[in-house]
Amino acid sequence: MPYDFKFPDVGEGITEGTIIKWKVREGDKVEADQPLAEVETDKAIVEPPSPKKGYILKLNHKEGETIQVGEVLAVIGEKGEKVEVKKEEKKVSEKGEHYVGSVVGFLEEAPEEEEKKPVKKPVKKPVKAAKKKVVAAPSVRKLAQNLKVDILQLTGTGPAGRITQEDVVKASGGEVAKAKGRPRVVKKYDFFGYVDRVPLKGIRKITAEKMTEAVSNAALVTHHDHVDVTLLSDVRKKEKEKAAKKGVHLTYLPFIIKAVIQALKKHPYVASSVEGEEIIIKKYYNIGVAVDTPEGLMVPVIKGADKKKLYELATEIDNFVEKAKTRKIDLMDLRGGVFTITNIGVIGSTYFTPIVNYPETCILGTGRIEEQARVVDGKIAIRKVMPISFTYDHRVTDGAEAARFMNDLRALLEKPKSLVD
Repeated sequence: MPYDFKFPDVGEGITEGTIIKWKVREGDKVEADQPLAEVETDKAIVEPPSPKKGYILKLNHKEGETIQVGEVLAVIGEKGEKVEVKKEEKKVSEKGEHYVGSVVGFLEEAPEEEEKKPVKKPVKKPVKAAKKKVVAAPSVRKLAQNLKVDILQLTGTGPAGRITQEDVVKASGGEVAKAKGRPRVVKKYDFFGYVDRVPLKGIRKITAEKMTEAVSNAALVTHHDHVDVTLLSDVRKKEKEKAAKKGVHLTYLPFIIKAVIQALKKHPYVASSVEGEEIIIKKYYNIGVAVDTPEGLMVPVIKGADKKKLYELATEIDNFVEKAKTRKIDLMDLRGGVFTITNIGVIGSTYFTPIVNYPETCILGTGRIEEQARVVDGKIAIRKVMPISFTYDHRVTDGAEAARFMNDLRALLEKPKSLVD
């Protein structure tokens, strides 16, 4: 019997997606868990896997079309099996009226009467015309809403008549410019002069919501310090050469993750969250790593980081960075973190005030490593120094505990023998 595979709920409040590319065609044989399509949501590009082995009997949507969660994506069955055209089932409205299929409007049905009494014929109420089907990504629909453009009146210039951001912007009377590959909406001017208006959407919108949630619910404080990483730099240099022979790109981050986990085990409240009037202390060590992408910040989570070796951490970080930048990352890889590390040192900055990845209560920021003059054993020496910034929720971690955590973390990084497998 043919199986209707419906577009699943991928979480994060996502209700719809746009089919970017089909990975199969009608008649193709598929295996269980084989990706069927690339579907773009406001957060990532997901690849819904086939729930079973069989043949693709029907693809219910074209590339460029929007599909709602719960709508049939594809029909899977045995080779040559016919797909039945299902009759629309009658649904009952909140008022108890019978609603017939996809027809817009209600049809009154005659009440049941005793035998021999004439049956009244159904009287049709006016039926509204079906709405024009619009092919547009969720972000484009939101842009049209923000710019007060009736998307139903637009003719799409994209593939398969898909409405693009450019179509919406032109209809609003603005112009479209390109900035690092991203469209910008250029409005003419406000009261004081010319301005650019860029819609807050996708990853940036979700980031904005998470950051607002964090500062609204947590009492955030940032502790700044520095670490002498001269010895760590030497250790990393030796290990980097070994790693390169195995095809592994080894940065400072795996060492920092190792040190953070050891410090978390000594200070369990740092790896916690708050639910109502309870502090939830996590007994597992899933570490989030902030990744800068063209679309905004993403935080993939390394699950069970305490059980992974240095090179395994390095490999997983590289894989996550690649997936995040191409938006091919699984949404489950963005969940379950207990502590996040963000590095702006690669950009060239030093100290900053990172905001916790709520509902986590702590985050560590690392800055640019520089050579500085330091007093070592009574003598001035040139040392490699890394600035660190630790933001914590004062409801859970007070200043003294934060200082102790930073002291232990600094000691681990300055004497890195325990960080090497």
